[in-house]
Amino acid sequence: MPSGATWSDSVRADVETLWRFHRVDDPPQPADVAVGLGSHDAGVAVHAAELYRRGLFPLVVFTGATTPTTAERFPRGEAVHFREIAIRHGVPARAVRIETEATSTVRNIDNTRALLAAEGVTPRSVLLVSRPYQQRRARAVAAARWPGVDIRCSGAAHDLDTYLAGIGEPDRVATMLVGDTQRLELQGRSGEIAPQDLPADVRRAYERLVAAGYTGRLITPRRESGS
Repeated sequence: MPSGATWSDSVRADVETLWRFHRVDDPPQPADVAVGLGSHDAGVAVHAAELYRRGLFPLVVFTGATTPTTAERFPRGEAVHFREIAIRHGVPARAVRIETEATSTVRNIDNTRALLAAEGVTPRSVLLVSRPYQQRRARAVAAARWPGVDIRCSGAAHDLDTYLAGIGEPDRVATMLVGDTQRLELQGRSGEIAPQDLPADVRRAYERLVAAGYTGRLITPRRESGS
């Protein structure tokens, strides 16, 4: 059910714990450029368009290829579809760039940085626009891969129930939250990003959701660097 009504109370509580932990929601401030991170969530492009119309940045780069989790929804690639959505929501085409090769958050950041450099753009501040619950890991990755840049994060200001109603796939959201939590810790342990401290309640919620079977986005440590 879109509301997550089929979850047990304990699963619901654990999902809510991870949801709150992964949100950053920096206060909106002007930035030199925005980066819209590709995913299965078209709301990222809508939110980026809203922020553009508020005058927070002059340029947005949407980044993302086609991946197994998004191929059905965005068959021509995440960035391509996000660009079209943003333009429909009021962003002029001249203000949009797309990066169509990235299949991970690390590549999103690396490839976007390279794209901007090729255009002679060296931003001092970047606003990352992502799924609401991707913010913490996106910030950690960007801080490591894009040093010297002021990184801020934004996601649509929905509570969990509103978000689930819009996405319509509560179990996918739970699985993605588990995967992002694991990646945050693994990348911190490998040195790819700064070491991450998972609060005890977050770790317990993660472990219970893994035990409950929300494991579809878990990876093995040997694949950390490309996640």
